[in-house]
Amino acid sequence: MKRKLLPAILFALLAPLPASAMDVIKGEILQGWVRPDGNRIAAIRMTMTPGWKTYWRAPGDMGIPPHFDWTGSQNLSAIALEWPTPTVFREKNLKTIGYKDQVVLPLVITLPQKGAPVHLKTTIDLGVCLDVCVPAKLHLEGVIDTDATRAEPAIAASLAQRPYTEKEAGVAKATCAIRFVNGDLELETAITLPNTGAPELVVIEAGHPDLWVSEADSIRRGNTLTSKVDISHSTGGPIALNRAHIRMTVLGSKHAVDIQGCTPG
Repeated sequence: MKRKLLPAILFALLAPLPASAMDVIKGEILQGWVRPDGNRIAAIRMTMTPGWKTYWRAPGDMGIPPHFDWTGSQNLSAIALEWPTPTVFREKNLKTIGYKDQVVLPLVITLPQKGAPVHLKTTIDLGVCLDVCVPAKLHLEGVIDTDATRAEPAIAASLAQRPYTEKEAGVAKATCAIRFVNGDLELETAITLPNTGAPELVVIEAGHPDLWVSEADSIRRGNTLTSKVDISHSTGGPIALNRAHIRMTVLGSKHAVDIQGCTPG
């Protein structure tokens, strides 16, 4: 399999950010609601100038995934992002994956002190694109103290746009084989599931931020969707894969499916 340039390297070669372009993306914290267990649902809404887009957690052929730093937050023991299904942008010889114009990213916040407010503070490093792709940084801070238990419409709508689970999509099994081919580590996955709508793009994440995964070469035969990727370490170090941490997302024209972990194949 022919290897592409690392996304971070490609990103660094793109045009520098014009001084006025920091205004193309704005962020805000949405209050959300309190769950029956006392933890909270909130969200970050990012709004871009019309035509601009930003990246999903796996950005495709170029760009960098957004990075969230929650340092300084209070009354927060854990926070999980619930990503809505992204759009695949096919441009010339490149595929990128992300969101255009606006995206609401739901947050599931676990509190050590139930009933108390959450002081949420985050710095988000991300990329934004129009004709060129440029880096941006958002600093957001706010107190989440609502006692509402009813779902907030914008957040609920985003949660409804998440990929199907394995059970919802009818995934029968997911296997993966790891081998070395001409000195390169190759991962081959085979997912047994009903058709999600052509074209189907399989995105494979290795479960570690220092591991780079190439674009998948995929083919469907009946109910089995097979994909191959190359994996390398961003600094040239050794590679350790845990099958339980491998994440596969099938982005079809009808719906998307999120699959966590695979068995030996």
